[in-house]
Amino acid sequence: MLLPGDGIGPEVVAEAEQVIGAIARRFGHTFDVRSCDMGGIAIDKYGTPLPDETLAACRDSQAILLGAVGGPKWDDPTAKTRPEAGLLGLRQELGLFANLRPIHPHPDLLSASPLKSEIVSGVDILFVRELTGGIYFGDSGRREHPSGEEAFNVMCYSTHEVERVVRVAGESARTRRGRVTSVDKANVLEVSRLWRQVAERVIRDEFPDVEYEVVLVDAMAMHLIARPRDFDVVVTGNMFGDILTDAASMLPGSLGLLPSASLGDSGPGLYEPIHGSAPDIAGQGLANPLATILATAMLLRHSLALEQEAVHVEQAVQTVLQAGHRTADIAAGAPHLSTTEMGRLVVEQIES
Repeated sequence: MLLPGDGIGPEVVAEAEQVIGAIARRFGHTFDVRSCDMGGIAIDKYGTPLPDETLAACRDSQAILLGAVGGPKWDDPTAKTRPEAGLLGLRQELGLFANLRPIHPHPDLLSASPLKSEIVSGVDILFVRELTGGIYFGDSGRREHPSGEEAFNVMCYSTHEVERVVRVAGESARTRRGRVTSVDKANVLEVSRLWRQVAERVIRDEFPDVEYEVVLVDAMAMHLIARPRDFDVVVTGNMFGDILTDAASMLPGSLGLLPSASLGDSGPGLYEPIHGSAPDIAGQGLANPLATILATAMLLRHSLALEQEAVHVEQAVQTVLQAGHRTADIAAGAPHLSTTEMGRLVVEQIES
């Protein structure tokens, strides 16, 4: 199921669809690919960011590829609903509790990072962010206050919610370098004290072969900039993960290079680039499609169990970058390719 969404979403998803077609031809597969509206475009058409028809179609699919949602058109804080509510609703309805976000700077693009090459060279981090709990899904509202109003948001985690996402981190570490870092704020938050207790127990009892450490979230923000090579798998809650993964996205130098996967216990996974809808460049052919194409590789791997095909897509992207081809966001002012030109080169590499 394709959810092109808003802004540059339709442009990058179109290139990913071309990649799916190339994989089908190369490996003799047949993919049933369909599209639905979600986000701002769905608000305009149906009055809701997640129409019932879209949710039903996603439930019936094996995997979902999302472009991006949102934009200034729908940013009115007094609006009854916003595009992002559709994304949160989809995660919740499908039980997509674990967000996997790999951070792996490409060796040929180290100069694109705002950090020194010697800091980002060799970085290979997998963030595992809890996605359906915490402050984003807790009680919230406004109430009267002597000064006018006060607003509140409640952060809440249960033992079960922590256990299942830490298990994803432990299992992931076993396929990588065998290290898990849990990030919390246990020196201040009761929620984090529960998180720390449960995480330590799960790793100790179920993953004794995995090296484990705990880092406070403010310290982790510093370590990501100073010594990012020291981390393998990082697991944390919803809000902390949201902030830290966006900070870590600058290690490779561009949001246009990074994919993500949102997975649950069963049912379809949701795959998307980590960038937003970038309405300022929508329709200009400036968007980098590689993050969405790499999200397609994650889709092939995690939802369709097509490891060889996933690796083939990743190698095609690597080959294109090694040849010096760049979109505007990673060209550093040099001549660059359009969205469709970059997509075409990846497709040609897959089929060669």
